[in-house]
Amino acid sequence: MKGISYSRYGGPEVLEYGEVRDPKVGPDSVLVKVRAAAVNPVDWKCRAGYLDGALEAVFPVVPGWDVSGVVVQPGPAVSEFSVGDEVIGYVREDFLSRGTFAEYVAAPVRTLARKPRNLTWEEAAGLPLVGLTAYQVLTKALQVRRGETVLIHAAAGGVGSIAVQLARHLGVRAIGTASEANHDFVRSLGGEPVTYGDGLAERVRGLAPEGVDAAFDTIGGDTLRTSANLLAPEGRLVSIADGDVVDYGGRYVFVRPDAEDLTRLAELAQQGVVSVHVSETFPLERAADAHRRSEEGRTRGKITVTVDWPDETAE
Repeated sequence: MKGISYSRYGGPEVLEYGEVRDPKVGPDSVLVKVRAAAVNPVDWKCRAGYLDGALEAVFPVVPGWDVSGVVVQPGPAVSEFSVGDEVIGYVREDFLSRGTFAEYVAAPVRTLARKPRNLTWEEAAGLPLVGLTAYQVLTKALQVRRGETVLIHAAAGGVGSIAVQLARHLGVRAIGTASEANHDFVRSLGGEPVTYGDGLAERVRGLAPEGVDAAFDTIGGDTLRTSANLLAPEGRLVSIADGDVVDYGGRYVFVRPDAEDLTRLAELAQQGVVSVHVSETFPLERAADAHRRSEEGRTRGKITVTVDWPDETAE
């Protein structure tokens, strides 16, 4: 099958389009014909070797953890899905090798949910990782409650934009950092935007003089420090970007696959509670360009890649 792979760590130039090994379908997996896959910052961080201390790379590596597609073969122990089912997944294993940037992926059922019917393939592919991250941080790590105020960083990005929508749904006031150009977008999601940079703390205090009940850091460094200083007494702090959060009494979170959580997110998307903004889409063979765009760090919502299936009956 065709796919993207890299045989060594490096920049986007190490990504190659061509033949990759066909996936094997285990007892608890299904073979998914990929329609779209999303690009996440963790993808290029893995490609660059930044996560080598945590995730072993079995080269050649097919990148990508997010997917939307169609089940073409269930494993022998699978009863949850049948041929023809449209699914989404956060298909992460504990090592790097068998990703979603290919024509097919073997996905464990623990990583999958049914695709929301009202989302395009590209939108659906953009939901799993960022949606699960936002959902697990807000509902489990921060345990936000109705009437509270949460500070969400990079509120126009992939994780942040979903977090703002979920906060609104949960009855939580969301203050979101964003560039001036993205303020209207954050407002459209239900958030109250504040501008990055010098004076951020004062701007947030102008909206929440008593401090925020919870802070969701997606950037780290100075942003994490500022977030800690903006907490109300008994306020909670979580970072998905900086392990130093524990020094401020907070918690570091790495998203995990969870079929139940993903199903709940798919239901919220189906109900129109959560939407996915796709800023740009690339064909699979241009995955390197998609990585480059992601590394620029100025994406509104999601970047996706798509697989061209001229013959829709192809399996």
